[in-house]
Order: sequence, then structure tokens, then C-alpha cells
Amino acid sequence: MAAKATLARRLQPLARTLVPLAEVPHAAVVLAQRVRPRHPAQVIALGFVGAILAGTAVLMLPAAKQGAGGATFLEALFTATSSVCVTGLIIVDTPVFWTPFGQVVIMVLIQLGGFGVMSFGALLGVLMAGRLGLRARVSAAAETKSPGFGDVRGVLLGVLKISLLTEAALALVLMLRFILGYGYAPGEALWQGVFHAVSSFNNAGFALYSDNLMGFVSDPWICLPIAAAVIIGGLGFPVLFELARRYRRPIHWSMNTKLVLSGTAVLLVGGTVFLTAVEWTNRATLGALDPGSRLLAGFFQSVITRTAGFNSIDIGQMNPVSWLGMDIMMFIGGGPAGTAGGLKITTFAVLYFILYTEVRGEAAVNIFGKRLSRSVHRQAITVVLLALALVVASTMALMFMSDAGMERLLFEAISAFATVGLSTGITASLPPAGQVILIVLMFVGRLGPVTLASALALRARPILYEFPKERPLIG
Repeated sequence: MAAKATLARRLQPLARTLVPLAEVPHAAVVLAQRVRPRHPAQVIALGFVGAILAGTAVLMLPAAKQGAGGATFLEALFTATSSVCVTGLIIVDTPVFWTPFGQVVIMVLIQLGGFGVMSFGALLGVLMAGRLGLRARVSAAAETKSPGFGDVRGVLLGVLKISLLTEAALALVLMLRFILGYGYAPGEALWQGVFHAVSSFNNAGFALYSDNLMGFVSDPWICLPIAAAVIIGGLGFPVLFELARRYRRPIHWSMNTKLVLSGTAVLLVGGTVFLTAVEWTNRATLGALDPGSRLLAGFFQSVITRTAGFNSIDIGQMNPVSWLGMDIMMFIGGGPAGTAGGLKITTFAVLYFILYTEVRGEAAVNIFGKRLSRSVHRQAITVVLLALALVVASTMALMFMSDAGMERLLFEAISAFATVGLSTGITASLPPAGQVILIVLMFVGRLGPVTLASALALRARPILYEFPKERPLIG
């Protein structure tokens, strides 16, 4: 017995050593679970980062670039970010710098970014396995603004159907026009049609022409179909779904659909009148065209300015007043939960009705016969203030790096943040640090300031108390 007791005492230190070692796997699992992103916004942000880095790696391959060698890291990173974030800003000439393989990579990244990285991953799960895990449903629901987890599958398939049908129809129209109107070979016409269809519907603005679409400024068979695809993509998938189900019953449309449709109509008409009037006599833009072509170009640029990055006139030769008006249109953008950029029509519509209610001295904000939730007030104000702060700070930083002038640098910053892609022609001439700023703006603008802020927040902090109220003097 004494020998056994002695042996037990001698084994106790070894047991104390082995017990923590046995707990190491459990501790590692716990640590991995803590490090692993849980919030949907974190998953979405990391998904976009992964897609951008993967696109950068592929675009750096020698096969993606014309001539000897591959693209530099900054050239590939900027192009991949602009593609995934469906922006359209470029620092190299797309048809000259990239090979057909590189252009295909850009098109795939545009499609991936327009559909949504997490939504695309969830869609693959639906198509291949026929089911979705909880994490995939939560992430896809957050990215597509789905009403509930159970409806994610139907939403994803609906998004895929709308995207493919719209892109196929536009590709066919463009292909026929390139063949019949410009004598392209069928293969070349098909490629041009498919690339520009994907770029248009996803509001990316990439083109396979060095002057973008300036060579088609007077061609309605090119400009109008592209404008139509941009408008459809810019309405947002929730609006498209509701229009498909209730197009005969507008009285039953949701507040979101009514705000997007009415705001889109106002901005299209107002933007067309504004740009056409300001540029009517400018020989470098509209002044050299016939009246019909001027109206077409004015309408096309009004459509494009809010969401996509195509241009049928020279943006760098426009009147500075036009730039300022376009800054506002780019900042507003299109509809939420779609391929459009900007802070979204609904955000500014909410601010307008808040202002209207306050001026009238009313207590509640009512829109289309319904009361607006007070939490939406705070969300709209937060989004706009964060965006303004980011754009102003970025513009000031660019002013330290470049002497291009504030109006051009502000235009560039808003275009990047709103993922529009229009440029006055200074993107490639900015220093590398300035181009990195535009990369950050495109990334934040695609995710949204609030989404990125919530992605950075590791956990919510519930507050179990309230301070006493007090009202400062306003005005």
C-alpha cells in the first residue's frame, strides 16, 4: 500500500501537466470560435476582401496583361477592387492593357460583385446541395435585404433569374447592333455584347473601348438599351420582385418601392434637364452634336451619373457646374439592395420627409399614408453624416497629394465612394497613395458606412441605463 501511495504521489505532477494539454484542443476551438466572424456584416466584408485579393492575384498573372510581364500589385488591386465593387474607375486602359483573359476575369469579378459575394456563395450552395446552412442564410439575407431567413432561397434564385434574363436580352440587342450597324464579326459582336451587358446591368461602367462609349454618343440602339439595363439594375432587387408580383396594384406597393420609383423618375428628368441645359452650348461635349443627339447624350449621362460609370461625352471637358450637379446625383445613387451605388434614393427621401415634417411643425413623419419608424430617422442621418465625413476627409487628403483642383478631386472621391466610376481624367495621374485612397473609398462605398462600422464592431454592447434628458439650443 505504501508503495502504491508513493507511486500516486509521484504521478500527480505528471497528471497536472497532462490535464491542461488535454484541454488544449478545446481551448483552440474556443479561440477559433471567438476569432471567427459571427456578425453577418463581418462575413460580408471579409467575403469582399477575399474576392478582391483573389482577383488581384489572377490579374497579376502574365496571361492577364498585354506584353511581357504581369501587372503590378497596385494596377491589379485597383482594377480588382473597381470590378468587385462595380465601380468602373481605371488607372490603365482596359482594352489596351488587359488581354482577353484579363477582360474575362474583370467581367467575372463584376458579375460576382454585382450579385454579392456572400449571395453568390449561398447560391452555389442552393444549386449544388439544394440547401443552405444557417450562417449562409443569415449572410445572404443581410446582403440581399431579404425579409426573412426562410425566403433566402427564393430571393437568390429570383436575383439570378433577373440578372441572367436582363443581361441576355441586352447582349442580344447589342450583338445585333454591332453586326448590322458596325460590321463586327459574329464572335466579336457576341463578346462585346456580353461584356457590356454584364457591365451595364451591374452598374460597373467598364467598357472595351479606350474612349468608353463616346463613339456611340449619337446611336440610340447602343445608348438606350444600356441605359435601360442600368436603370433596371439600379432599382434594386426588392423593387423588381414587388413590381413582378404586384405591377397591377400600385396601391399595395411598399413604401420602399414607391420611394425608389418616384425618386428615380424625379432624378432622371431633373438630371437630364440640368445636364442638357448646362452643356447645350459646350462645343467640347454637347454643343457639336445635333439637337436629337444632345438630348440623347443628356439623358444617357443623367442615367449613368447616378449609378454606373459609362460616358458618351468627355467628362473632363464638362462645365464645373455640371460636375457639382453630378456630385449630388452620384452621392444620391440608386435603389437599395441592388447593383447601384451611392447612399441610395430611400436615404435622401427619408431626409426630405423629415425636413418637410419639421418645417410643418408636425410630430410624426408620414410617407404615402404610413408613419415612418423613428429608428429609420437615425439610420438615414447616420449614413449621410458618415459618408460626408469620409468624402470630405478623402478629398482633403487628395488635395495634399495632387494639384488637380478641388472640384476634380471632389468629383473623383465621390465617384469612388458612390461606386459610380466616372472620372474627369485624373485617376491614372494620381500618386499611388491617392489611388489607395480611392481603393478604400470604393470598398467602403460598396459595403456602406454603417455595414462596415458594424463589421468592425466585435460585439454589441447593451446599455442597461439611460441618462436624464436635456435639449440644447438648435440654430
